[in-house]
Amino acid sequence: MYTSRPAAVSLEAAAAPGAPRVHEDMTSNVCAHYTQRVGDVERAFAQAAHRFRERLVLDRGAAAPMETRGVVASWQPRTAHLEVWDSTQAPIPIRNGLAAMFHLPQGNVRVVAPDVGGGFGPKVMMFYPEEILVPLASQRLGRPVKWIEDRREHFVATTQEREQIHDAEIAVDPGGRILGVRTEFLYDAGAYCPYGLIVPIVAGTTLPGPYRIPHYHCEFTAVFTNKTTVSPYRGAGRPHGVFVMERLLDRAAGELGVDRAEIRRHNLIQPDEFPYEVGLIYQDNAPVQYDSGNYPRCLQRAVDAIGYSGWAMRQAADRAAGRYLGLGIACYVEGTGIGPYEGCRVTVEPSGRVSVATGVGTQGQGHQTTLAQLVADALGVAPRDVVVRTGDTAAFGWGTGTFASRAAVVAGTAAALAAQAVREKARLVAASLLEARPDEIELDAGRAFVRGVPARAIPLGEVAAAANPLRFAMPAEWEGPGLEATRYFAPPRATFSNGVHACVVEVDPDTGMLAIHRYVVVHDCGRVLNPMIVEGQIHGGVAQGLGGAFWEKLVYDPQGQPLATTFMDYVLPTAAEMPPLEVVHEETPSPLNPLGVKGAGEAGVIPVAAVIAQAVEDALRPFGVHIAEMPLSPDRVRRLVADARRIPCA
Repeated sequence: MYTSRPAAVSLEAAAAPGAPRVHEDMTSNVCAHYTQRVGDVERAFAQAAHRFRERLVLDRGAAAPMETRGVVASWQPRTAHLEVWDSTQAPIPIRNGLAAMFHLPQGNVRVVAPDVGGGFGPKVMMFYPEEILVPLASQRLGRPVKWIEDRREHFVATTQEREQIHDAEIAVDPGGRILGVRTEFLYDAGAYCPYGLIVPIVAGTTLPGPYRIPHYHCEFTAVFTNKTTVSPYRGAGRPHGVFVMERLLDRAAGELGVDRAEIRRHNLIQPDEFPYEVGLIYQDNAPVQYDSGNYPRCLQRAVDAIGYSGWAMRQAADRAAGRYLGLGIACYVEGTGIGPYEGCRVTVEPSGRVSVATGVGTQGQGHQTTLAQLVADALGVAPRDVVVRTGDTAAFGWGTGTFASRAAVVAGTAAALAAQAVREKARLVAASLLEARPDEIELDAGRAFVRGVPARAIPLGEVAAAANPLRFAMPAEWEGPGLEATRYFAPPRATFSNGVHACVVEVDPDTGMLAIHRYVVVHDCGRVLNPMIVEGQIHGGVAQGLGGAFWEKLVYDPQGQPLATTFMDYVLPTAAEMPPLEVVHEETPSPLNPLGVKGAGEAGVIPVAAVIAQAVEDALRPFGVHIAEMPLSPDRVRRLVADARRIPCA
């Protein structure tokens, strides 16, 4: 027999004194309280000519990957080996944890994360109960055990993200120059906090964006609620920070009568100011320092691409025809490529094929292609001759995982360093075979040859075979047998990508429906290794961003019961709703790694809520509609219009 008790569901109600407690051993639902400051915010606001305050809300959403979570485990009692196939983004930490819990040597536990059908962050949380219970069941039963999460379980048990409530304020001078910004916000942690405070810290440190903000105050309270646990989901707090900053700038521009593109241009950090110290501490506990960028150029390319200069005339003509079109622009930065490290092993086999192994897994990002491309370039072979293994602890046992837009930066650099080491050894070995100096040897088309004498060449596979002598002495400078090298890369701090999104939308004020006519992304992720893969990441991110801006919302009843647990209730955008995307690449190489790369995994989603809010507000300006809460929906748009018209909405 049990007694039903009140639930803490609403974020603000859960934070209030006397609220029903989620955890009986606590005196309140406050999980944590955290503050970061730069400069003298109080003085800046006291001396400012103008101050504008907003209450801004971003609600809760689900990752909804194509493939839900799944675990298959097989226990081998005769050898005391445990094999686990897991749809995880972090197979090596899972291996380490299982070895500890089952009292096994790490070498006796193999965790494989095959090509996972979407991860987006929730699959990196360590551990879910099933990742322990399924291997335990296999051990107890003496046979393989498989568990696959159904869609309803995903909506209930897989971690979620988004819900924050910001009370934010901006101080500006008469021309719109930012003097200070402050925000105090509530963060819904759900029932537990297994991933720490990563999401709200990222939100607070992303909020300043590409702008000079000399005085800044960020303070948040993390709150337990009787809802599904929260962890990072693609964007991981960045969309929240960008939404708040861009909405504050829109408010200031509107109040002062300043052009919205100009107020942004006027406050952007300039190219000669890099590296730029923001004055905050990022999620990796390192200072937030922007490494490179050309923010004004990105903004200019975006406004040119969307046709901003002639927008007012086109909009007026559409309104005269009874159509409500709006344009939005939003700037952002994205912290990427954090540590602690990743590694990679590159091996040239006697067949001439090249084997690459790394600890990161892949969930559709195309890691195999990118890593093969980097290694092939260094060794002078075709990418098709490079075989890449990711996410298998038996192939490579050191690493952290795939998250925070870091794989290409950290694992990619490790792969490039390993391939360069193999290249140098290949030149040593080939020089002994071709009776030449190592600096005279070149690698190309799968061969090693003497520079200027291409006829004096041997296949790279023969060089690999010669590097493993079965008789006679091995030269000391070879440093061991085989054409193989393992390298690790530990970035000193995050690299910061950046960009600008711009879009044109049409809103039907009677139905609340939204149509997106154009969507432009100008994106700087440093050196672009593979434009097709980067654009794929951006397209996917924009799709998820649009879902979170207009269609997707998780709703709970007063007892904390989820009301959206199927795709009949939780609406995802489909190909029919996706606009044509125009992607423009800007390249400012990062000085923090030898490849000059920055991450690109989350850039597509980060400013979408901000740009859609501005565009819808611009479209509905004749009604005086103000957007301060996301996601929108047809019903919410109709109600906003009705409230502005001061008439009932049926």
